[in-house]
Amino acid sequence: MSQLILKFVVPALALLLLAPRAGAARRSSVSRHDLRLAVNRLQRWYNEDTGLWDSGGWWNAANSLTVLVDSSRVLHTSRYLSAITHTYSEYAPIQFLKNKFYDDEGWWGLAWVDAYDLTGDRNYLQTAAAIFSDMTTGWDDTCGGGLWWSKDRKYKNAIANELFLSLAAHFANRASDPAQRTAYANWATREWTWFQNSGMIESDQLVSDGLDPQCRDNHGKKWTYNQGVVLGALAELSRLPDQSGAVKLAEPIADAAIAKLADSNLILHETCEPECGGDGTQFKGIFVRNLALLYLRDPNPGYAGFIAANAESVPKNAQAPDHSLGLVWSGPPGATTAVSQTSAIDALVAALSIRGKTIVSEGRKQARQETQKGSKVSLQKEPSGI
Repeated sequence: MSQLILKFVVPALALLLLAPRAGAARRSSVSRHDLRLAVNRLQRWYNEDTGLWDSGGWWNAANSLTVLVDSSRVLHTSRYLSAITHTYSEYAPIQFLKNKFYDDEGWWGLAWVDAYDLTGDRNYLQTAAAIFSDMTTGWDDTCGGGLWWSKDRKYKNAIANELFLSLAAHFANRASDPAQRTAYANWATREWTWFQNSGMIESDQLVSDGLDPQCRDNHGKKWTYNQGVVLGALAELSRLPDQSGAVKLAEPIADAAIAKLADSNLILHETCEPECGGDGTQFKGIFVRNLALLYLRDPNPGYAGFIAANAESVPKNAQAPDHSLGLVWSGPPGATTAVSQTSAIDALVAALSIRGKTIVSEGRKQARQETQKGSKVSLQKEPSGI
């Protein structure tokens, strides 16, 4: 068997072997103490003067804020709320629209929806709504629809549209006015219909980077975050009435990413490793974060096992003596930044956030039984309104 075939087949076989263990008793050994050490190290990069994290960029900061929110939720702590509030006060309301990239807006929009979910502060939700409103101006009929990557209107790509889909679905589940819920739901279904037909989901079920000037798939690199954001978006979309099947549409993408972008130990890798720059260093954590969101809607034991494998490898193989975390999760840690720290924390948070859902509930027992029969069951929740 050639090395090329082995590269793709071995991770897939490992996932199949791991799935029964994950369903029966697979539980991450990552502890809240591991997460606390990692977040405290992240905050050493936090700059009170800017409300951002040194060694990272603008969109990276939105992801750092997201892991701060998610870590607060998992750790049941208010310790980091002052940093969340401070970042908001530095830039709200309009400076979150300060650059020309619609995907940057999407990251901040999702971060503030997450902060709203944690705190109940409607200012965060209103800021996210303003961001979404600005994003809608990036949609036009070029290529039959879809959002431009930037206000220069030169490139339509996957990530801007995945973030737009996710934000629309999040608002459709949170808007208090029925007419607004309908409007957001319409945007979400319109985006997903366009995205499905754009050609960016290739025959191998991986999402490419974007479209060429002729509106054809450009067969760009299969970055992990392009496989991830769509998973969380479809998980959120599935909470809408008549959209529960969206999780099943996410499964082929999740399965393909695990099979083709991970090594034989199920550790996720970016093709640019070990030198990925500020952007690529962020990507893997985004994938794992969104896979966890999918898992909470679609409890596939294999996804839990994959998340556990990556989360356990981070402190074991990618942690420096000062608790900073590196880019290559299989190790060694190498150079560390706020970006590599944020991405790795995403893996720790994901493992801890699904832990209680993996073993104990009656619904999980049923899911394990169905998995053994070769199918999966989705545990449904009512859409959350405000």
